[in-house]
Order: sequence, then C-alpha cells, then structure tokens
Amino acid sequence: MATTDQKPSRREAILHALLELLEKDPGARITTSVLAKSVGVTEAALYRHFPSKRKMFEALLEFAEEVVFSRCQVILQEQEDVRVRMQQLVHLVLVFAERNPGLCCVLTGDALVGENEALRKRASQFFERLETQVRQTLKEGEIRQGLRPRTSATRGADFVLVFMEGRIQRFIRSSFSRLPTADFDESWALVAEAVWPQPHSYPEADRRI
Repeated sequence: MATTDQKPSRREAILHALLELLEKDPGARITTSVLAKSVGVTEAALYRHFPSKRKMFEALLEFAEEVVFSRCQVILQEQEDVRVRMQQLVHLVLVFAERNPGLCCVLTGDALVGENEALRKRASQFFERLETQVRQTLKEGEIRQGLRPRTSATRGADFVLVFMEGRIQRFIRSSFSRLPTADFDESWALVAEAVWPQPHSYPEADRRI
C-alpha cells in the first residue's frame, strides 16, 4: 500500500503488517495472534480497529479497487486511441501488482483459502470488473476506430485478462522474483496482435500510474 510522510494510523499499520506477512510467506495462513504480534499489539487491540479478519481483507480489496479503477478513469479520459488505452490499462494493473506483492495474494484468492466463501467472491469481483472494462474498451474501439477484434470483444477481453492474471500468478508463484512488468512492451505487442488482426505499432508504455 502507498505510504506518505505522515505517521500511519494504527488501522493502516495493521493492514501494512498483514501485507508484509503475506509477502514473506504467500502460502501461509495468517492468524490474528501472529498479526497482533507483528504489529506489537494485543489481539483485543486488533479487534478495536477491525471486528474480524474478514474486514481487514475487505479493506485491502477496497484499497485496490479505489487505486486501480480511479486511475483507469484517468487513462480513459486522457487517451483517445483505444489501442493506447488498452496498453496503459494493462500496464497500470501490472505495475500496481508489482508494487503490492502481498496484496496480489488477496486479489487472486491465494491468501483467502479457508476464509469465508463470500470474501473469495468479493475478491474475484476485482478481475470481473477489470474484464468488463477491457470488454467495453474493445467495443468502443470497434465503434469509434473500426478496430474489429479477431473474434469478439468478449473473447478478446478474456484473452487480455488471461495475460494479466497469468503474470500476476507467476509473480506469486516465483516468490515475487519474476516481475509482472518484465519485457512488457514486447509481450504486449504480441497480445495486441492476437487481439486485433492488423499489425500496429505501439508507443512505449507510459510508466506513470
């Protein structure tokens, strides 16, 4: 999660500690006792800020949604070319994942094994919402720029999501050593060629998010 020069609140400190534990051991089940020890407080103190561990995970999911989708809107407003929009949207998600390793485990559901099923469904909504945005972008490209996907907007969006989720899952599986943005421009050129039939040249991805 992003940090500032200000001292974080106890609530923020708890969430940071949870993410750090997930980053250190992605496959571990984090108990409230372990988390409390990491923060340096009692379990009772944890519950004063979060009534349950589920609420902690929900707060992390809300953070991810707020950051990613608010920045998606900026890209949609600033970029007219749908191909550039798509490239920057995908790059945005991968950079966010790279900068928040522990949070990746929450978004993919790896950290939610054994948790409430409703929480796992809540996490899956992040990628479902992304897929909807990608599908809408593909449809807009077809209408505004005549960029007809090889198959359909739905299947094209599915292909793009497989690329994004695959890179994030590989990031987790490699203990965060294989970065999601590695060789992005070259890889994205291949993805774009698979989505749209005609060859296109793309500017280097905007590194600002």
